[in-house]
Amino acid sequence: MAKLSPRDIKRKINGIKNTQRITKAMKAVSAAKLRKAQIQLNATRPYSNKLYELISDLGLYADREAHPLLEIREERKNVDIVVVTADRGLAGAFNSYVIKTALKEHDRLKEEGKNVHLILIGRKAVQFFKGKDFSIVEAYEDVYRTQMNLAFTSKVGEIIANRYVDKKTDEVLIINNELLTTVKYETKIRKLLPIEAEVLEPTKLDTLAKYNIEPTKEEVLEHLLKMYIDFQVYRAMVESATAEHAARMIAMDNATKNAEEAIRRWTIIFNKARQEAITTELIDIVNAAEAIK
Repeated sequence: MAKLSPRDIKRKINGIKNTQRITKAMKAVSAAKLRKAQIQLNATRPYSNKLYELISDLGLYADREAHPLLEIREERKNVDIVVVTADRGLAGAFNSYVIKTALKEHDRLKEEGKNVHLILIGRKAVQFFKGKDFSIVEAYEDVYRTQMNLAFTSKVGEIIANRYVDKKTDEVLIINNELLTTVKYETKIRKLLPIEAEVLEPTKLDTLAKYNIEPTKEEVLEHLLKMYIDFQVYRAMVESATAEHAARMIAMDNATKNAEEAIRRWTIIFNKARQEAITTELIDIVNAAEAIK
């Protein structure tokens, strides 16, 4: 590599400083978005958990033949995986964790002789899986800014429910990142369908809530099961969006620190180059003076 002049090194340092200002600003923006997203997440989780608890309780008492979404098939040949990533990058390994987990799960199911189909939410998932040898049912890009709402997840939920009812799939999984703390997230695999009630001891059944279903069992199940699927997809998107802000904040913080270290190293190089230049000029002056004598 050609030796850089002090002017070139100074230009490089200024470039790193400009990048550092950008990463600092992006970290501040992500921190602000994270605080706002956490409010939405904290409102979503209790409702989602209670809805899941209600559906699980009903799974213990309800007749499995009362609704096709309650059916549990012994032979599960077809599996749908809902892969939820972000639309944007610059968030470290945030998207790659979900994609690697989805690939691993896809290959595992394939080895078991199952047909695997993908429903993709998020541009990064679409960019990775589309155009390759994967069976893709639906792919959605640029959804977080304008479509992270129940209207959108209702559309996705309807596709999932119809495929299960029509027996095009026997099991549905959701893979997404979930926020654990403001500086930590984790990739989760959750089973959406079939709804398998927890196996409890007979003595524990008495402690569960009992339900009087009105107006009819069929109408209530139809409404609750649809709400359950739609909201679990919505929660996965909210979890992913919140974790994305945390991941980007961490990535930009690391980038800012790396820029600081790079500036320190290049400043040392610049000082050495400047000293060498000064020493060379002094030697030239001394030599010229000696020549004049």
